Amino acid sequence: MVGPITEAERDAGNRRIKLVILLIVATSPPLISLQFDPSPLELLAALGAGTALGLVVVWYLSRLGTEFAGSSRRPDRRQ
Repeated sequence: MVGPITEAERDAGNRRIKLVILLIVATSPPLISLQFDPSPLELLAALGAGTALGLVVVWYLSRLGTEFAGSSRRPDRRQ
């Protein structure tokens, strides 16, 4: 029978989601800039800007998630 997920499993899942979001946002600007034949320096600048933007997005989404959840711990319903 399937039970509720543990805190460790939830934390691992959240880390994976954050990593995927960061990778998607960070790689988008360099891929878009490839349409305009960038120099290697411009490609690195696009990657750096995308990474910075990705970190901001992940930070904002995690903050927003904690506001909706109310707290990091859920109360046990089986009382």
